[in-house]
Amino acid sequence: MPKQTPTRADFLRRTLEEDIFNGRLKPGDRLDEQSLAQRFNVSRTPVREALRQLSASGLIEVRPRQGAVVSVITLPRLIEMFEVMAELEGMCARLAARRMTEAERQSISDVVTEAEGFAEQVDLDSYYINNWKFHDAIYSGSHNHVLEEMTRSLHHRTAPYRRHQLNRPGRVHESLAEHKKVVEALLAGDAEAAGKAMYRHVNVQGDVFADFLSTLPTGYLKG
Repeated sequence: MPKQTPTRADFLRRTLEEDIFNGRLKPGDRLDEQSLAQRFNVSRTPVREALRQLSASGLIEVRPRQGAVVSVITLPRLIEMFEVMAELEGMCARLAARRMTEAERQSISDVVTEAEGFAEQVDLDSYYINNWKFHDAIYSGSHNHVLEEMTRSLHHRTAPYRRHQLNRPGRVHESLAEHKKVVEALLAGDAEAAGKAMYRHVNVQGDVFADFLSTLPTGYLKG
């Protein structure tokens, strides 16, 4: 089947997703159709479709008389999302340890090797992109399409918050060490160890979670 050419709405959605994931658009920011149409030099039709897709994924919400805004998540809901995220990613890692091909194992090893340079330079932007590649490789490595879709969807919704976790001093090096433990288990084919390592990596709690919340700008969360 020939590969479909991305539509303008697809391009706009991906661009706005990146703006949200990279913090250029913050929770609570308004997304005005006319302004976006002018920015991208398109009609308002693809803008509306892109916003509809973003709304369906939970990254934005449409409010009466306000239009579309980047979603603001309540603290209890954010905690619940991270709890579920940890379970889903742990499941992905367990399956990946059993199902990854040799090429996939080599690829994720290369991703972690690349991350070492970014961590050493404390290059947060490059490390974040690498971090996305790391997690995505494990989702794919699970070879379970339903699980992949569910995990990626929730990862997208928590992405703006997960990115800010890297702002905590020393967190990048901690994250890299956690990634290495996951990969060690994956390469050994140890499903139980891989699942536990990934669960601990994602499930921020206690003092770690308090430190994480302290990195979020005012307005990111509602009580």
